[in-house]
Amino acid sequence: MREILGKAKTVRELLKGVKYSIDYYQREYKWYEKQIRELVDDLSEKFLEDYNPGHSRSKVSDYPHYFLGSIIISKKDSVGYVVDGQQRLTSLTLLLVLLRNLQRDHEKQVNVDELIFSEKFDQKSFNLHVDERTPAMEALFADGASAFNTTDRPESVQNLVARYRDIESGFPEELRGDALPYFIDWLLENVHLVEITAYSDDDAYTIFETMNDRGLSLSPTDMLKGYLLANIDESKRTAANNRWRERIRDLNSEGKEVESDCFKAWLRSQYATKIRERKKGASAEDFDRIGTEFHRWLRDAAQMIGLKNSDDFFRFIDRDFDFYTRQYLLLLQASRTRVAGMEHVLYNAQQGFTLQYMLLLAPLRPNDSEEIVRRKVSLTAQYLDILLTWRLWNSRSIAYSTLQYAMFLVMRDIRGLDIDSLSKKLNEFLLKEEETFASTDRLRVHQQNRYYIHRILARLTDYVETQSGQPSLYLDYVGEGKTRFEVEHIWADHPERHVAEFPHAADFSEYRNRIGALLLLPKSFNASYGDLRYEDKLPHYNTQNLLARSLHSQCYNHNPGFLQFRERTGLPFVHLDQFNKAQVDLRSELYKKLAEQIWNPADLLKAL
Repeated sequence: MREILGKAKTVRELLKGVKYSIDYYQREYKWYEKQIRELVDDLSEKFLEDYNPGHSRSKVSDYPHYFLGSIIISKKDSVGYVVDGQQRLTSLTLLLVLLRNLQRDHEKQVNVDELIFSEKFDQKSFNLHVDERTPAMEALFADGASAFNTTDRPESVQNLVARYRDIESGFPEELRGDALPYFIDWLLENVHLVEITAYSDDDAYTIFETMNDRGLSLSPTDMLKGYLLANIDESKRTAANNRWRERIRDLNSEGKEVESDCFKAWLRSQYATKIRERKKGASAEDFDRIGTEFHRWLRDAAQMIGLKNSDDFFRFIDRDFDFYTRQYLLLLQASRTRVAGMEHVLYNAQQGFTLQYMLLLAPLRPNDSEEIVRRKVSLTAQYLDILLTWRLWNSRSIAYSTLQYAMFLVMRDIRGLDIDSLSKKLNEFLLKEEETFASTDRLRVHQQNRYYIHRILARLTDYVETQSGQPSLYLDYVGEGKTRFEVEHIWADHPERHVAEFPHAADFSEYRNRIGALLLLPKSFNASYGDLRYEDKLPHYNTQNLLARSLHSQCYNHNPGFLQFRERTGLPFVHLDQFNKAQVDLRSELYKKLAEQIWNPADLLKAL
């Protein structure tokens, strides 16, 4: 083996002016939303432990340091090829791109460009260079994720754009304002990785195998299993072990991380009573410990949760573990496709809201019937659906870090409730919210919320159609691929056509982006007709979904299902032969009233 170099480096030292490449046989970028969320949450929480708005920027050097792991590099012809760590490096680069984009309107900016790309002879090349990813990286760098079409792109490219969206939506609100330059300083100077450099592929892979394959580490669930079984009498131990293996097999069949995620959601939902305060020096509480070391937490909390003798430990596996893992698997299924009576679980999953699982498990009890389970899940998911949509309508974040504390409080308060009590409590929570659909009439689409606006429009469109007697096409409206639907502006981007009402282009743009001036239409429609005047597009709208058709007069003829829906609800549907400023206001009011019917807190009380 030749010389091996290992050195701890800050993010700045690792990426500034350095080129990394990835061999063709090792190219796929496979991180999912969960890994990205955990990275952003870990970094932001560590930074916020010491951040104080009154600090000077230089004070950041005294903030705590964070170790992000190691990467292994094979150095060949002065180029560093990443043998291990490309997931981490790629994700870190995406985070830096977002931080660059977030700084555009800030007076004080931290230069991160040199950590993302370098320029020579007027040619830009990214510091983590893979040819097939370059067009996507250029689009993200210039305009964010909304500008790049991933259809028919390689898996890594699709994941790249999706993970940027996850970082963008999950980046904490409290770090987007005055704290942003402080956070960037901290990330560049106080976050470290160890770079291990070998000078041949053989040596690099030997190091990789040594670090990853020497011995088989026990997972937290393996250690928890050993502890639980050791406390069960030998006469029942085999039955408990068989039950455990059966349920773990089912969890693992759903994905690599499902097993540990299930334990965290279950144990938090039933036992967490405290959560760490977000201030310097605050101690980790049971909610936090379950998220990082649930196997150790359970050993320490055994007496508190009623594990005192062999029968208790056996019941914990044979009844509780069996029940909650089965319900978690049901929730996973409902988050991916329509499950009758549990549609709101899918809607929340479509918003990327992973905190929902612990909340949905909280009111469940092992003796609940299948019908009771579904009704409790439906109520809780519907509560979440209303809350999340209210927040999005009012331009509030629904990121994990933003809502974690609030969701912990709700989870704790609905734990084990019967259906009547649950209905009343969830309705009570919503009635205490200060911001609803009535709080603003200026919801508009922009780069950061386009994904969420797409989902809201999909719900509005689907509601109009299903209430008019047509089948649901919601999954089509939110699907990907060549036939995907996109947010369509009713007005083409031609401010000169509207100077009579909008002398200033900025005012035109603000109105053009309002919710009432938007539709959800196939991408091919926008490509064909998007640039036309409204009057020219109107006949084509009459061939699309019912919400688009409602702009056209023919929608109100020989359309009994829709006309009955309009009469039954009193919603202000009218056809519009022209579409000016006043019509945008009319349409926005219609959308708001539709939303108030779809996301109505009173519906939670119908279970009584």
